[in-house]
Amino acid sequence: MGIQKESVSLEWGGRTLTIETGTLAPQANGAVTVRYGETIVLVTATMAREPRPGIDFFPLTVDFEERMYAAGKIPGSRFIRRETRPGEEAILNGRLIDRSIRPRFPKDCVNDVQVVITTLSADLENEIDIPGLIGASAALVISDIPFEGPIGGVKVGMIDGDFIVNPTHEQIETGDLELVVAGGADGILMIEAGGKQIPEEEMAQGIEMAHRLIQPIIELQNQLRERVGKAKTEVPRREVPQSVVQQIEAQFGPRLKEAIATPMKGERNEAMDELRDDIKKALAENLGDEAASIGAAFEYLAKKYTRQLILTEGKRPDGRGPGDLRTLQAQVSLLPRTHGTGLFQRGETQVLTITTLGSPGDEKIVDGLDDEEKKRYLHHYNFPPFSVGEARPMRGPGRREIGHGALAEKALVPVLPDANKFPYTLRLVSEVLSSNGSTSMASVCGSTLSLMDAGVPIEAPVAGISIGLVKDDNDDSKRVLLTDIIGMEDFYGDMDFKVAGTRQGITAIQLDTKAPKLPLDMVRDVFTAARDARLKILEVIEGAIETPRQTLSAYAPRILTVNIPVDRIGEIIGPGGKMIRSIVERTGAKIDIEDDGTVFITSTSAEGGEKAAKIIRDMVKEVEVGEVFTGTVTRILNFGAFVEIMPGREGLIRISELDWNYVNEVEDVLKIGDEVEVKVAEIDDQGRINLSRKALLPKPEGYQERPPREGGDRPRGGGGFGGDRGGGGDRGGRGGMGGFGGPRGGGDRGGRGGGGFGGDRGGRGRS
Repeated sequence: MGIQKESVSLEWGGRTLTIETGTLAPQANGAVTVRYGETIVLVTATMAREPRPGIDFFPLTVDFEERMYAAGKIPGSRFIRRETRPGEEAILNGRLIDRSIRPRFPKDCVNDVQVVITTLSADLENEIDIPGLIGASAALVISDIPFEGPIGGVKVGMIDGDFIVNPTHEQIETGDLELVVAGGADGILMIEAGGKQIPEEEMAQGIEMAHRLIQPIIELQNQLRERVGKAKTEVPRREVPQSVVQQIEAQFGPRLKEAIATPMKGERNEAMDELRDDIKKALAENLGDEAASIGAAFEYLAKKYTRQLILTEGKRPDGRGPGDLRTLQAQVSLLPRTHGTGLFQRGETQVLTITTLGSPGDEKIVDGLDDEEKKRYLHHYNFPPFSVGEARPMRGPGRREIGHGALAEKALVPVLPDANKFPYTLRLVSEVLSSNGSTSMASVCGSTLSLMDAGVPIEAPVAGISIGLVKDDNDDSKRVLLTDIIGMEDFYGDMDFKVAGTRQGITAIQLDTKAPKLPLDMVRDVFTAARDARLKILEVIEGAIETPRQTLSAYAPRILTVNIPVDRIGEIIGPGGKMIRSIVERTGAKIDIEDDGTVFITSTSAEGGEKAAKIIRDMVKEVEVGEVFTGTVTRILNFGAFVEIMPGREGLIRISELDWNYVNEVEDVLKIGDEVEVKVAEIDDQGRINLSRKALLPKPEGYQERPPREGGDRPRGGGGFGGDRGGGGDRGGRGGMGGFGGPRGGGDRGGRGGGGFGGDRGGRGRS
């Protein structure tokens, strides 16, 4: 097929990074494989030849496809056994790459572009997101798709205060920072970070280091482009007729500026909708074919006037100054039966977060390319249409909802208590009830309130804020940072820089840019503005609830912890789970057993939890001679009764140990199901427990042991427990109890010998 195979490599972060093209996926506009260690991804970039009719936005799609064969695994349940929809990790990786490359496409491009990242090999050591990001840029750079690249990406970790380049999965788990930065030669495009309260200065240093590390990757792609790069295709662009813009501006400009400066979102939208309709009525007839451009021209002017208002007058659409926060409100304990609730409102953005405490067994099992993992903290974010005053069908969570939930989760994980101290599974749900910008950061604040209301002993409260940017298109030095952006500022602005953290430092960052670059020198300015706002928000949060509650909700489950020897786990579970099911049925508690012998007992009833804990402790308790138990008779044989003294632990009361007085039949004293108090008389070398009832009864006055008589009064032969069988007396009655595993015995004209317990049957005596 005349494919030119090319490969470029460099040593990067202690491993070899290789980008290769010309072998796989020849029909894509651009295709590369990226190898890092033994992790390999195939990345393809494809563009539609013609735009869809009537489209007025750039339709970019990034799909991250995890293939389980890459890690030698067969996926899915036994009824499917193939990959289905992307998992959460794949969706987040796809979003990360989308946010990195999107700013470098022409703003007026309307052809569909699809980037597909397919994992071919995963060594389970090197992460796959960075090779995927680099591959997306490389595939676009060598293709004929309009793309102003290349860009690069890198991950930075931190262990013991030292930065690590492209940390392994294990280093990320044990370290204090996971920072992903994407950018070009002259600035930053995307940041995604999670950290354990990292000071702003350290975070800024990590971002600067990441930008330096990106430069060799950019040069590597330039080398590949020089060898195999295609000429870029000229594609149709969205163009707004300036004649239409000029007519709208001349007749309706002042009215549009007035509508933009309406403080409340609902009133502003209503004023702009009304103005748009009036413009169409006034100009449609005169404009002829150009009337179809009225909507685009209106948006063009709305963006222009909004940016002018901020840049020239220092005013924002809702009347605030650049650094002003909207009005803040915080409440807790709104719902009576939930375990914790927090309502946070910033201006017209309102989020209600609910905390639910569950048992360790409620953890989410994540089955991806890596080994199965368990997540004890789950954050779900819902964005219903009524939150923006719309009516549309409600579906499952989309990529945006999954991404916002993951960001809030990342912000709060660093302050959660250790599972050993607080073993609950935590599920938080943030319900967006009203939206006018920065709902993800509002969900962080609402979650802090909800966790503290639920009594979760978090290390410190966390708050989040979004910083926006408006800059002059012709002069980068003319720029204004906007604290706490509203929806219009996000839509018409150049940046959405979300920062969450505590008073001590940063726990999460997410940066999206619309501009083709964010100057590196702005990062510290953003951190300063975000910290000032965060401290004000934390004051409001602490005004609603200063510290986590000392007690859990009455409706929250309680967890008791019991530690048992690992080799006794099987006894608690029982054959086929019989024993553990029995404990659950008897107590109503939920029981989870870890591999290290830790048993978690979860119950909404304190009595049920304590009962289950006692049963389990008793099951593994070492029985000692002389201990007294109250047990239940489970079986009766002719030589004695078996008594369950602890769950799953039985002992034998010989008939001779039932009473000081002569007992003819066991049933004369005990029946199955009776409760009886017994004392441990003996534990043999096989661990079998011998019990005595009579040892706890008062000995009759004048009682004497009666030896077997030689006469014919038919005395009972004394059976041996573990020894020889007793013989019958001369013309005696029934022989004594057979030996426990001993030989047969016979007496002089004795009666039928007692049956041996585990030994031979008794024989009939002869004279």
